[in-house]
Amino acid sequence: QVQLVESGGGLVQPGGSLRLSCAASRSIFSINAMAWYRQAPGKQRELVARITGDGTTDYTDSVKGRFAMSRDNAKNTVYLQMNSLKPEDTAVYYCNAVVGSFAYWGQGTQVTVSS
Repeated sequence: QVQLVESGGGLVQPGGSLRLSCAASRSIFSINAMAWYRQAPGKQRELVARITGDGTTDYTDSVKGRFAMSRDNAKNTVYLQMNSLKPEDTAVYYCNAVVGSFAYWGQGTQVTVSS
């Protein structure tokens, strides 16, 4: 079992940056895949970025070149650096970890991009 706690959300102007953090309650060294999802009002939750144990990353097309996901196994934390933010990036961002056949989620952190 693992608990995930996101932080770093907030209100930012278009073109600005934010860095989200997701702290795990146990070592993430053995967790192969961790991910960030987001859910905007009235829309389905979508995968934003994913990182494997060896650091390989994958991104949804709409954030490629703007977002970067990383992991720090020593701190049991994954990050999502978000640059050149757009209003359409506004959503609640959730951290996800898959351990065996179980999926774990954080409580989410709100990101609002608005002038």
